Amino acid sequence: MKSLEEIIIKKNPAVQDKLSELLSKNGERFEETLLKSKLLSDEEVLGILSEFYGIPHIVSISEKDIDTELVKLLPISFAKKFRLIPLKKGDGRVIVALAPPLDLYVLDEVRSVFACDVEPFLALGPVIIDCINKVYERGTEMRDEIENGTSGITESEFQEPKDLLEAEDEAPIIRFVNSLLFHAVKEKASDIHIECFEKDLVVRFRKDGLLYNVTAVPKRLQSSVISRVKIMAELDIAEKRKPQDGRIRVKIAGRDVDVRISTVPTSHGESVVMRLLDRSTVLLELEELGLEGKKLETTNSLIHRPHGIVLVTGPTGSGKTTSLYAALERINSPDKKIITIEDPIEYQIQGINQIQVNPKVNLTFANGLRSILRQDPDVILVGEIRDRDTADIAIHASLTGHLVFSTLHTNDSASAITRLVDMGIEPFLVASSLVAVIAQRLIRLLCRSCKELYTPLDDELTRINIDRSKVPNGKLYRAQGCSECLGTGYSGRIGIFEILVINDEIRALTMSTADSTTIKKKGIESGMTTLRIDGAEKILKGVTSIDEVMRVTEEDERLGIED
Repeated sequence: MKSLEEIIIKKNPAVQDKLSELLSKNGERFEETLLKSKLLSDEEVLGILSEFYGIPHIVSISEKDIDTELVKLLPISFAKKFRLIPLKKGDGRVIVALAPPLDLYVLDEVRSVFACDVEPFLALGPVIIDCINKVYERGTEMRDEIENGTSGITESEFQEPKDLLEAEDEAPIIRFVNSLLFHAVKEKASDIHIECFEKDLVVRFRKDGLLYNVTAVPKRLQSSVISRVKIMAELDIAEKRKPQDGRIRVKIAGRDVDVRISTVPTSHGESVVMRLLDRSTVLLELEELGLEGKKLETTNSLIHRPHGIVLVTGPTGSGKTTSLYAALERINSPDKKIITIEDPIEYQIQGINQIQVNPKVNLTFANGLRSILRQDPDVILVGEIRDRDTADIAIHASLTGHLVFSTLHTNDSASAITRLVDMGIEPFLVASSLVAVIAQRLIRLLCRSCKELYTPLDDELTRINIDRSKVPNGKLYRAQGCSECLGTGYSGRIGIFEILVINDEIRALTMSTADSTTIKKKGIESGMTTLRIDGAEKILKGVTSIDEVMRVTEEDERLGIED
């Protein structure tokens, strides 16, 4: 039998000299050293190890190749520890993929689990781990509680504890809280709400901006569940009279998830909200946010300006921070010094200096912004303008040659101008520093699996201000609902935008302290399209429905600021 070195040299004689260096390394197995060294490609190493062990290899594995019934028999901890996964069963044997370096005795364990012969295949470690995460996410260990609409906690499993700290050692409680986190990540929920009512503890997920019920827990287990969450976040479980905030960082199905936890006392117990932030999520490009055509060109132009303030406005949860991150990512380059001050830092961006607000040491937006200006930045992101002090410093920063991005809580773009004036900023400073205001909302996308064509009524088209002649083939799409979208008819979200570019006419109105309605009308005359019009364009493209755009822009219409 040939040695591993002989096989490598036969396959690739050019690596013989470097191979001797690898062989001299101690502390880990040669196969592992070879994979880490990148002396050969992963596929080449896989082929060499396949020949050495006499075991066939596979380069890729599809989820469709994996029998989930087999997966249920193998604990995820065992699969991850030995980096193996069962694929399928037939002819009295189970086909198993496993990653080098091999501990072949593990196959004996697998034989005993499945009570039959095992046929092994070699595969790359990352391929195996990725499959484990995806397949177990589809639901083996934690599938029971939420998918069946029950808490997963039974009378026989749990007895009411005498001490809350003892409850944290009870497996059912731990499993239940883990299950909530697991399924929330799986369903791409942004928040978990655990709410105390008179007779039970209700759990709801927020997905695509809307809450829906998930499960209910018996009232007697309320304190145990809440205490488990508080201990995970290192909060004081004995303190139930005042709000508390904390955070935890967990790994769920291979994803690095940041969880911000907030508790407040209510009449029936503590209400807990867990905000989930998937740190492995890739930052979106401007095009993926819903910006297109002229709006995309305008935004690209604005973020490449040398100085001035660009504000993004909208209510909480409207995607303002995501839009600003996309803008920073677009202009991020070695020749620019970019500094942000945020509360909290939601995504880490390579090449950008990010500062976390910390009121305990008096590091507020205003104080942090003062320090940032001494750091010689080109671009500054202020997480939110909350007061006059922050607004004043941001405006003066823009007037001294910096490009400043920030957010403001207003209903539309024009209201941002009047809000700054109301804060006490001189109108001439607002007029001279503000470059543009981008208002945005998030609308839900129609589920691709179940959206249906229909002929809209005249009344529907009138409400959304769409001319029937513009409707493709006279038909639009609407929500229906299926198992994939949990019966909502929608899956995922996209932005609708209203971009008010500050021209000479808008500046004149700002200087004369005109109201927001007057400013908005002048913006529309200058070519600005409103949130509802942008939504109507997406309706015509078949990505959302009339009902969804009306729901999101209803408040604007009620306030009389939509045309």
